[in-house]
Amino acid sequence: MTDSPSYGFDTLQIHAGARPDPATGARQVPIYQTTAYVFRDADHAAALFNLQEVGYIYSRLTNPTVAALQERIATLEGGAGGVCCSSGHAAQIMALFPLMQPGRNIIASSRLYGGTVTQFSQTIKRFGWSAKFVDFDDHAAVKAAIDDDTRAVFCETIANPGGHITDLDAISAISDEAGIPLIVDNTSATPYLCRPIEHGATLVVHSTTKYLTGNGTVTGGCVVDSGKFDWAANDKFPSLSEPEPAYHGMKFAETFGPLAFTFHGIAIGLRDLGMTMNPQAAHYTLMGIETLSLRMDRHVENAQKVAKWLEDDPRTDYVTYAGLESSPYSKLIPKICPKGAGALFTVAVKGGYDACLKLVDSLEIFSHVANLGDARSLIIHSASTTHRQLTAEQQEAAGAGPGIVRLSIGTEDVDDIIADLDQALAKATA
Repeated sequence: MTDSPSYGFDTLQIHAGARPDPATGARQVPIYQTTAYVFRDADHAAALFNLQEVGYIYSRLTNPTVAALQERIATLEGGAGGVCCSSGHAAQIMALFPLMQPGRNIIASSRLYGGTVTQFSQTIKRFGWSAKFVDFDDHAAVKAAIDDDTRAVFCETIANPGGHITDLDAISAISDEAGIPLIVDNTSATPYLCRPIEHGATLVVHSTTKYLTGNGTVTGGCVVDSGKFDWAANDKFPSLSEPEPAYHGMKFAETFGPLAFTFHGIAIGLRDLGMTMNPQAAHYTLMGIETLSLRMDRHVENAQKVAKWLEDDPRTDYVTYAGLESSPYSKLIPKICPKGAGALFTVAVKGGYDACLKLVDSLEIFSHVANLGDARSLIIHSASTTHRQLTAEQQEAAGAGPGIVRLSIGTEDVDDIIADLDQALAKATA
């Protein structure tokens, strides 16, 4: 099909990137479980390796099943291109890799998934990079944190674990003024609830493990390029604007224009970092995306009801769901996430740390797992698990204090979800 802007989201989530297999007529995207691809001749091989022709060389770089997924996600996000990789964490490194050099830094929201905080505060230091963590509700502080060595601004649309909404329009205005890209993790929102590129994002990253796949079966990540950033506007991004020695001095920005970042992600990022998505994982995610809008509508509907019930329950201190009228982020919903505030939020349980652990152990429908975005309802005590490596101050800043649990509301019967929470809270706060 032609991925025309006239097609609606529900159509594109099924058809974008998917065409009948030319060899067999297979309607579903086949799993191309192959390592390498036969070249037509020596000239064809040379053209592929010189990036003079688009095609398949080796599945660390390109694979037809993965390519279909890349096209589908990029289309749904409204981007120019996408690069899929092995996990959401891999996608974050892939996004930063062409932008960074030793001594450079990023400005990151203090409200991020605990693993991302650790990756940015600890691991990237081994590359000579650094991160400054800022409260992204304080726009003046974000602006003030940017210096001559800053190469990107990073945030989540719907922050994990608290479900806080980022004012992407305000943050993108700051990054635009500084001439640096805004990278938005859209995992918790998905392109159905929010399309960050329409709010000024340069790059969008996903853990496809979560809502895009939707069934908790495979891990994966994706980086979507808006195609709108001028990488050659200054000398800050030499990997994209200056001659590339490995390709005989070719300049990615000059040669590939809006697709410069995407081609670099494949030809350099996947080539050298090797964070490859396997074709079977791509297949599972392609099938999951076919029902994305249907699932997200149900996720949001259930989350709204569960959050309101929890807010009214005397055994809780507060609920952070942005869809509640009491939330300071509710005013951003019509602008950033007009179809709903997602299904991820936290609950402060009376009784603190011990009560949270008892709650987790007493639930029956909820699964106690380090994941989110599953069709199943999930729970975790972040302070003792996903955010355990952080300091107490970092945990509080991220919204993952000791008396808080994170809920990912699934698509089960909402009355059953509430009943399960009810009986577990009774035991936890007895």
